[in-house]
Amino acid sequence: MSTKSPKVLHIDWTTCEGRGLCTELLPTLLTRDEWGYPLPHDRRREPHISAELETDAQRAVKLCPRASLRVLSGQDR
Repeated sequence: MSTKSPKVLHIDWTTCEGRGLCTELLPTLLTRDEWGYPLPHDRRREPHISAELETDAQRAVKLCPRASLRVLSGQDR
């Protein structure tokens, strides 16, 4: 049995300006609303990040122009 918690993508809505870079870097995880803000495909507030997307998610965190993204594990929440 794995004790590893799933990682999630936290979006800080107070700093996000809807530039859309994260949706371009994570198209299987995020889409955009009509104003450009990210919308998780899984409809969760903090979408789960599959193991295959962890590297891409970390890249989106680093490249976010407003530093509005963080990858969180179960211990961080």
